[in-house]
Parts: sequence; C-alpha cells; structure tokens
Amino acid sequence: MHRTFTARAALVAGAVVLLAGCGSSDKKSTDTAKAGGIKLVKAGQLTTCTHLPYPPFQSIEGGKVVGFDVDLMDLVAKDLGVTQKIVDTPFENIKTGAALNAGQCDVAAAGMTITDERKKNIDFSVPYFDATQALLAKKGSGITSMDTAKDKKVGSQASTTGEDYVKAHGADPVSFETSDAELNGLRSGQVDVIVQDLPVVNGWLKDAANSGFEIVANLDTGEQYGFAVKKDSNDELLAKIDAAITKAKGDGTYESLYTKWIGEKPGS
Repeated sequence: MHRTFTARAALVAGAVVLLAGCGSSDKKSTDTAKAGGIKLVKAGQLTTCTHLPYPPFQSIEGGKVVGFDVDLMDLVAKDLGVTQKIVDTPFENIKTGAALNAGQCDVAAAGMTITDERKKNIDFSVPYFDATQALLAKKGSGITSMDTAKDKKVGSQASTTGEDYVKAHGADPVSFETSDAELNGLRSGQVDVIVQDLPVVNGWLKDAANSGFEIVANLDTGEQYGFAVKKDSNDELLAKIDAAITKAKGDGTYESLYTKWIGEKPGS
C-alpha cells in the first residue's frame, strides 16, 4: 500500500454516500438517465458501490474516496461524460447483487474476485487485476504455511475468497466484517494469523505501527478481480467498462495507476 492504514468511516443510517472526484448532489433519485445511451440510476453520475476501507483499491483520505478501483472507474465516468459517486455498501450486498438489484448503484468496484458463484448474481467485466492472498502473523510466530496456521486462531474478512480459502484448507476462521477490523483482531491478539489480499497486506506493512508483523506465507490462489453490473440488465455499461480497461492497458494508463497505488507491476 502507498500510505498508512485509514480507519473505516462511520456508517450513518445504512450506506454512506461519499464523493470521488467532483461528484454531484447527494439527493436520492429514482430517475433513470442516459449518458451516451447508457442507463444510469441517477442523472449526471456513475454511482459505484464499494466496501470501505480496502486500500489500496479504495479508502478514505481527507474525506474523499481514493484508490486504484476509484481511478479506473473514473475513466469510465469520463468516457460517459459524468462524474463518479461512491456508495459505501456491505460486501455481502455487493457480491450477491442485492445492491445493484435495489438500484443503489450502476456498478460495483470493490476489489472483488470473479467466481462462478458470484457470476450467478452479477455480470463481471473483463479481469482488471491478478490477485494473490497472504498470511500475516506476528514475527516469530512459527507459522510458515496454511498447514501450520490451521490449528491456530485464523482471522479472515467476512464473505471473501480469503475466508473461503482458509475454510477449504481445514481452518475455522474468526470472521471480521472489514479489513481494518481484521487487522485490529491480529494486533489485539484475538487471532494468531490473518489471511488477506497481498496488496492490502503490503500496505499495512508500510505502516510503522505494524512493524512487529510479517508475511509468513504467500498463497497463490489464481484469483482475478472484476467490476460488476446488475445481472442481465446493463450490457451497454459493461461494454464501456471493458473498453475502458482494455484502452487503459493499451495506452499506459493502467500501468501508471498500478504503480501509483500498488507498486511495480509484476514482469515490468
């Protein structure tokens, strides 16, 4: 991660709407608008559901939502001629498609792994990030692999592929609602080791407050992230997202954003 860990913003009466870039009014609307023929839930904006915080993909800095996912979706918003607005949403409601089905947002961008199970509920873009998991523990813990971790107290973030992975490898994880709660669980000794996406863990380790911890194992799970839209309902927007990702990878924008938020791209 490119910066120190940022605490989760307090939720007020459900989802919190936060600006990314120069967003517009927070007034709720059921109007359906079109930007270049694309259906949007609110006129003049691309509404994005995410789950905060999840740096370096999305987090809050100075009252503004920033991150790798945010910058990529800004490319889509720019192509549509609108601004992006972020809606903080429980991850469970994102991966099941509930938030999209309820018209809370046009697109979900939440560092979300593409899985066959999730494809039943939402339509994914082309992959935009190759992800791996990591185990983080206190230095000198003696934990060196998933096999040595499974008999310890393992922490995971609820409803994630990391949680699925440790369950599949014989562990009964302690589930935390957010990534920051998971990290705090490790810091406070509630758990002995946690599983989380590698870029998130790398970011934590740049914070001096976490100098007593280390990556004890890398887990190559072969995952890829994708953005998502409502199932069988917004092929035009999905095509725009795919086109923006493809263009960004072709013109150097993607690599620049990758370096900015995550670090040197593997193989570069």
